[in-house]
Amino acid sequence: MTETLKAETGTFQTEHASKYLQQLCKHFAHKIEVEYDAEKGAAALPPGPAELHATDSDLTVRITGKDDEALKVARYIIDSHLERFAFRENFETMDWHAA
Repeated sequence: MTETLKAETGTFQTEHASKYLQQLCKHFAHKIEVEYDAEKGAAALPPGPAELHATDSDLTVRITGKDDEALKVARYIIDSHLERFAFRENFETMDWHAA
């Protein structure tokens, strides 16, 4: 029997999406398995995998987890790191929605 994962997608409108995607992945790579390039990334976050995608106008992150608590932790990981990296844009949180 396979476990069903919950998923959410967060969006951050920014002209610096590729920069933030690479910054997040490079930072996460110190502790977890990560693959990325300028437009897409995948990070094996502890609560569940995250997929990142950058365009000219926004950064999108799809997080997955076994339950609501796992999603809460994954949202916190992404948002707290972006808060530091995107401080010049007064970033507070991604716009999160159920996937």
